[in-house]
Amino acid sequence: MPGKVAKIGTFSDWVGLFDEWRKEIGVNRDEIANFKFDTLFGAIETEEIQFGHFKGRGKWENLRQVPTQQIRDALLNLIVYQGDTEFASVEQQRHLFETAPTDWDRRAITRVMIEEMRHGWQMCALLIEFFGYSGKVEAQKMLERRAFENKRLLGAFNVDVDNWMDFFTYTDFVDRDGKFQLQMLKYSAFAPLGRSMSYMLREEAFHMGTGNDGLRRIVQAGVIPAWLIQKYLNKWISSSYDLFGTDHSSSAHWAYVWGIKGRYDEPASTREAELDDLNDYNRHLYRDEVRGLIERLNHVLKAGEKNLYAPDIKFNRAIGRWAGQKFHPETGAPLEEKEYEEQLNWFLPTADDKKLLLEIIGNEKNWIVAKEQARDPLTTIAEPRKSAINI
Repeated sequence: MPGKVAKIGTFSDWVGLFDEWRKEIGVNRDEIANFKFDTLFGAIETEEIQFGHFKGRGKWENLRQVPTQQIRDALLNLIVYQGDTEFASVEQQRHLFETAPTDWDRRAITRVMIEEMRHGWQMCALLIEFFGYSGKVEAQKMLERRAFENKRLLGAFNVDVDNWMDFFTYTDFVDRDGKFQLQMLKYSAFAPLGRSMSYMLREEAFHMGTGNDGLRRIVQAGVIPAWLIQKYLNKWISSSYDLFGTDHSSSAHWAYVWGIKGRYDEPASTREAELDDLNDYNRHLYRDEVRGLIERLNHVLKAGEKNLYAPDIKFNRAIGRWAGQKFHPETGAPLEEKEYEEQLNWFLPTADDKKLLLEIIGNEKNWIVAKEQARDPLTTIAEPRKSAINI
């Protein structure tokens, strides 16, 4: 990291930067300012490495036990990318507090933001504790990049999430990609990373549930037309496909061989891993899950509306074998360039669509069904933490 000097010597120094970051981006509201952030470790399923070249050996408890510098560098990279997405999502959603449709939703987004911050905190704690000077530099840089300056590491995390249709779709589907990534890291041969995942996965479940239930409430209300909802599904689900990485990825190949990142259904899968197709394997598992969720939304769709669908896996891709190619989102049929450009406004949200959406949200009181009686998200936030080891 030429030219970059770490300002931090200890984790306490990093916490000071974290506090400054919260204030600078404008999310340090009372509930967030008063929350006690912790580094939480849970149990791992087995102390033995479960797949890859080192299968059957003991998992590595520190970096000295990691066999090669290549593996150490790959671990650092996995942790950096995971942490960067957590802080980015807070920056993307930072303006939504005041427009929450209900007080429950406002408190729910507050919890989502707290937990995303804690996930970033967890990843930075690993970097500082285990990766020496390089880890400290990367943990510092995590709080210096900004999504709203287009500086986060993955493109989907530089896009504004500035309305509640975006928020619910994002948390249902982009956070669901996050669940897949966390589950794959849960099996890591690097034990501190694996132990970090159980609490992150529990917290991620609330985020996905918030998004999925919010979409259900929107669909059930029947005020926002299904064609407009579909455009937001196309937008965020296609972005999520890309988040699984390129096809025939050498980094995914070696992460599996080294045992530091498994398949989503590891170790339940009885199939031998196809090392050159791991990202696409997990991407298709994701699409299968998403398809089932959208079918459930169709059960509450207003009569006469066209059914919603999960966009084809080839649609609107920016990386991999389908990058830049033109396909119909529903059928997956290839389209000529001119035909695609003529129809693109029917596939993805336009400026006029966003204007219409905001008019509906601003003028129609019943654009979303009221939240059924439910427990306050902020009074239940600490419950999954009771059995954690706080560091």
